[in-house]
Amino acid sequence: MQPIWISLAACGVMLLGAVIGALLRRRLPDHHLDDHARDIVRLGAGLVGTIAALVLGLLINSASTIYETQRTEVRQIAANLILLDAVLDQYGPEAKPLRSVLREAVDQMIERIWHEAGSTDNRALYGSGTLASQVYAGLHALPGGTTVKSALVAQALQLAVPISQARLALYEQSRSGLPLPILVVLIFWLTVLFVSYCLFSPVNPTSAVALGLVALSAAAALFLILEMVEPFSGLMQISSAPIRAAVPPLVP
Repeated sequence: MQPIWISLAACGVMLLGAVIGALLRRRLPDHHLDDHARDIVRLGAGLVGTIAALVLGLLINSASTIYETQRTEVRQIAANLILLDAVLDQYGPEAKPLRSVLREAVDQMIERIWHEAGSTDNRALYGSGTLASQVYAGLHALPGGTTVKSALVAQALQLAVPISQARLALYEQSRSGLPLPILVVLIFWLTVLFVSYCLFSPVNPTSAVALGLVALSAAAALFLILEMVEPFSGLMQISSAPIRAAVPPLVP
């Protein structure tokens, strides 16, 4: 489910909690809503609100760190690809077939990480016979010949290793997300808070609008978290443009 729909559903659940609180206020006997009960509910709501605020803050900070880390990795892959292609270009015409395979491997990597064209085949990134393994094997197969060419091959291999590591890391991270139990528990805490808001206070148009804005604000925080922990899809998607621009089509 998309983060926007999850956030809107969470907003609806929180508002439903407010409705439940208002209904309980009307139906419960007066002795269930005395000052002692009010103090207990307010103290409990304060504790739950503090825990929810701490968890939200930690999740936003963690999600932001994940997002920035993966965006940096994308830029680093692009930079290494530019250098690798430049090294192979300096090697000479013998490396042109390998550069063509490199472009195919980059297109495949983008399809898998950014889930383009409905790509779901996990086997395309692992094991022998894949385009990535062909590039790596092709680098080893380049003849050294002169000292310069041997140095270029060694430099190309040094660049290929971090590209491969970052590629696999990004692929695994592209399938991660916020664990469902954390999301469910957080929404439950927020719903409990909305129940407590309406349990002792009557709801008028002003307070109803305020509750709606508070629910939207909490849902917006959840939306930001869900978007940042899934940075290769959604409205805050990390662009694949740097990697696409790193290896432009070869000139015939």
